[in-house]
Amino acid sequence: MAQTSNNAVVVDNTFRRKFDREEYLERARERERQEAEGKKSKSKGPPVQRKPLKHRDYEVDLESRLGKTQVVTPIAPLSQQAGYFCSVCECVVKDSANYLDHINGKKHQRALGMSMRVERASLKQVQERFEVLKKRKVPGSFSEQDLDERILKQQQEEEERKRQRRERKKEKKKEKAAEEEPEVDPDIAAMMGFGGFGSSKK
Repeated sequence: MAQTSNNAVVVDNTFRRKFDREEYLERARERERQEAEGKKSKSKGPPVQRKPLKHRDYEVDLESRLGKTQVVTPIAPLSQQAGYFCSVCECVVKDSANYLDHINGKKHQRALGMSMRVERASLKQVQERFEVLKKRKVPGSFSEQDLDERILKQQQEEEERKRQRRERKKEKKKEKAAEEEPEVDPDIAAMMGFGGFGSSKK
């Protein structure tokens, strides 16, 4: 700090921090040595051989809890919290799209012991697969005549549903009309001077 002629205190803020280059060079060398040692220790073990990807042999259950109400508490175990619980990775995913992404993703597949590589199929395997699919398909299972018959049947079912709906409406109207007409004793009505409360239509 310095004082001027009118006794005001002036602060010297032009100070610039100076770094010790040798100290920081030594730190950088030490860090590089530690990284090199870390890489060596990681590469010492044999590489992990993972199985190639294979298709799921189970159905993914996304709809069992659809439309159900559940009380969620912060102290509940992960498997009972809101969302989809993955028992392999022990995590909760909030919606079905993210759950599918998770179970098809790298982290989940690695936890199952599989790599993200697919096994290359041989010509013989492909031919066998085609044979299985041909056997599964019944020959002549679909024709234009079948399509026409199915369309006709569907139209008949639709007409039947419409007819039943019209009949139900008519029945409801009759019931409603019967409920609205109050029952009046004919002697009392004659004494009061009128025939009835109904409309004059006959």
